[in-house]
Amino acid sequence: MSEMITADLVDLDLSAESKEAAARALAERMVAQGRVTDLEGFLADVAAREAQMPTGLDGGIGIPHCRSEHVTEPTLAFGRSAAGIDFGAADGPADLIFLIAAPAGADDAHLTILSSLARQLMNTEFTDALRAVSDPGTAAALIRGEEPPAAEAKGAAATSAEAASAEGAEGAEGAEGVDGAKGAPENTATASAAASADAAAGSTAPAVPDETAAGKAPQPFRIVAVTSCPTGIAHTYMAAESLENAGREAGVELVVETQGSAGFTRLDPGVIAAADAVIFAHDVPVREKDRFAGKPTVDVGVKAGINRPADLITEVRAKAERGEKTALAGAATGGTPVDRAGDSTEGYGTKLRKWLMSGVSYMVPFVAAGGLLIALGFAIGGWTVNKAPSVMDHFVWTQADSWGALLFQIGGMAFNFLVPVLAGYIAYGMADRPGLVPGFVGGAISLSINAGFLGGLVAGLIAGGVVMAIQRVNIPAALRGIMPVVVIPLISSAIVGFLMFVVIGKPIAAAQKGMTDWLNGLTGTNAILLGALLGLMMCFDLGGPVNKVAYTFATAGIAVASPSDSAMKIMAAVMAAGMVPPLAMALATTVRGKLFTPTERENGKAAWVLGASFISEGAIPFAAADPLRVIPSAMVGGAVTGSLSMMFGATLRAPHGGIFVVPLIGNAFLYLVAIAAGVCVSTALVILLKGTRKQPGDAVSGSAGTPAEDKRGAKQPIAA
Repeated sequence: MSEMITADLVDLDLSAESKEAAARALAERMVAQGRVTDLEGFLADVAAREAQMPTGLDGGIGIPHCRSEHVTEPTLAFGRSAAGIDFGAADGPADLIFLIAAPAGADDAHLTILSSLARQLMNTEFTDALRAVSDPGTAAALIRGEEPPAAEAKGAAATSAEAASAEGAEGAEGAEGVDGAKGAPENTATASAAASADAAAGSTAPAVPDETAAGKAPQPFRIVAVTSCPTGIAHTYMAAESLENAGREAGVELVVETQGSAGFTRLDPGVIAAADAVIFAHDVPVREKDRFAGKPTVDVGVKAGINRPADLITEVRAKAERGEKTALAGAATGGTPVDRAGDSTEGYGTKLRKWLMSGVSYMVPFVAAGGLLIALGFAIGGWTVNKAPSVMDHFVWTQADSWGALLFQIGGMAFNFLVPVLAGYIAYGMADRPGLVPGFVGGAISLSINAGFLGGLVAGLIAGGVVMAIQRVNIPAALRGIMPVVVIPLISSAIVGFLMFVVIGKPIAAAQKGMTDWLNGLTGTNAILLGALLGLMMCFDLGGPVNKVAYTFATAGIAVASPSDSAMKIMAAVMAAGMVPPLAMALATTVRGKLFTPTERENGKAAWVLGASFISEGAIPFAAADPLRVIPSAMVGGAVTGSLSMMFGATLRAPHGGIFVVPLIGNAFLYLVAIAAGVCVSTALVILLKGTRKQPGDAVSGSAGTPAEDKRGAKQPIAA
């Protein structure tokens, strides 16, 4: 790590009061050393990564980090704060802050060295030494590994065989991460230490544990684990180190496969086969997850692997004792718990949102395809095309009406899948593949009893819950093979069908009818206020959960063969408002470019296309860099557009498409006027707000990174 941190990249008296200010202070040191070419662009990448998941860790540590095109070489800056800075850790503010910057295409060796620092942060002697150091040069040397903390020296000097086998494995692991050259220890008591050292150094996969290694003692409990995080630099390896340490304390053999930015070395199939249980600590999908199927499994977010590894080990051992196992065939290849339940410490509301979004994400393509086909059918065949006979009975190749009827009827068939797909994939998000059959059955029943979209939501949740309950039953080994294909689909479908037909179907159908009647009755001020509210929601988090709620509400209204006029007005208002933020940022960078960084001006060019295509996420780079000015401006413009669209009575049958579906929009001219008005309002506000602040990064980035800035393309920030 000799080239990654120097004394000039250390601030032992960091005076920042917020995590943004801390990142800026440390990033400015990187700019001064020529390690970062564009301060604002790099900070936008850091902020985008921070928005995915807080980087604070228990023990007073903050590790803001990202991969960025504005970084010239892997770099580490360290700051120590006397007052502490909130990085989102559960135990309070952080006093040790490590800003890790990796180039977008960083090589494996450098990323391996950075990951070794992440492992070192789990060593209390290492962090205590950093808290006590008084000289920046000494702090840099400690981080580079040139002055190892006392505990590592003690481990290296241990003389007893037992101490050498335990402490030596840990010491070799730390030294190997620093030098990037040493191999695994020659004599270890467990395969866990050797495997983790091999993974850290990027060497070959560990071999099957030696059956005689336990000696006279009984065979220890064996666990294999996988850790990963969005960037794959810090949390991935900290979770691995934390799990390995907890495994040694618990007396279990624990081998970790780290799926980081530098790639990953697959665990030996024999190691996985011999394991008694599996722990997944991840925030991105586990690669080749089916390798671990058929074993007791605990599935959590990566921070749980860092903060409570002992609890995870206890939990997975309890599952093994109860005989709880994942499905043997194929189930592990489906949607990941990142998309379903996430960290087991999350509240029920968070899990519910993820389950519902799982269903919506699979339903939206059906809405888009069906809606566009139906809209094209009306455009080609006229507004009476919905009364045309089946094209199976009457189709004339030379008549436009026949082609319009064909498109309309294909779109109608696609719409018939909406509610079953919604229900099926909500259940899938909760219970994986076994939830699909009862979910689809419940969704189909919802259609047949006119319970509609609400019925699909309820049916999916019930189906997932029923399957999860069945999976908790301890089944004899002889029956486990037929559970996913016979027993679970049979029992769960029967239960869901009974509940939907006999118990809750009629009340839900009545609620669906009431909601439809309410939408049809919206006129005047109520409709305008609803448009403003939907506009605010669409622009609040730019593609996040609140945005998705508004979009789902709109698509639910048109997800029928003959949507009401009010439902199509709502869809039009939602799409119009969603186009405002990126278009406003594009216009602002055009008329007042000096208020924006060179990177933001380049992003502004792309935002024209993204906004015109109804991709609200095109404004995220601007919001991440300056949320307090960009997001309120976007929300005001979105509210203006949404209310004007409702007031003008614009309608839209298609759920997506932006300006490319303008010919299918009712009152298209006034619709474009509404969008233009909102864009102008947002542009004026963001220019006004940005014009009142000083641009602190211009001088720094201009002096340090001008040559590189001339060569950059219009790329989005990288925060993997």
